[in-house]
Amino acid sequence: MAFNIDTFKGVLPGGGARPTLFSVELTGAEYYKVPFLAKAASLPASTLGTIELSYFGRKVKVAGDRTYAEWSITIINDEDFTIRNGLENWHAKVNHASSNLRSMTNYKSDAKVHQYGKTGNKIRTYNFVGLWPSEIGAIELAWDTNDAVEEYTVTLQYDYWTVGSGAGDVMAAAQISGNDGTVMGTYGPGSGNIWGG
Repeated sequence: MAFNIDTFKGVLPGGGARPTLFSVELTGAEYYKVPFLAKAASLPASTLGTIELSYFGRKVKVAGDRTYAEWSITIINDEDFTIRNGLENWHAKVNHASSNLRSMTNYKSDAKVHQYGKTGNKIRTYNFVGLWPSEIGAIELAWDTNDAVEEYTVTLQYDYWTVGSGAGDVMAAAQISGNDGTVMGTYGPGSGNIWGG
């Protein structure tokens, strides 16, 4: 394929999704600051296991079971410790530090991570179902740490994730042209094709 910068630009009409345009939501009134103070997160991976079957010395790989890796977010800590207090109380209800008892029968909750376009519209939402914090990370302290704000990482486990509605509906359909100007295909809403294949 000959080099053509216009062809490349044609498959990236939105200029590329930006990793800085996101927000996180945790279910619960005590987590109202999370959309503002969750400074790092990730869109989740999709993983299928592999089963190898041997046949006359050859390996045949077939799809195995789906698994969901842990999800982590990084929180900026404010002096009121609102988010961390909520997380520590959640932990204590799952398993109290001194009594070793659970005081919360249904300890799982839900969360969302939103990806935004450059116009501010939500272009994709991942919903985490059956979520709970397995680790609330340490906050490092030091006398010689100046010009910094405390932050910590929270590791969360969940049962599965789903993709919310509205994914991809921000962009208009675009035509992809070849080097000679011939239309190679139309991608986007209403075209029968999806971005990313």
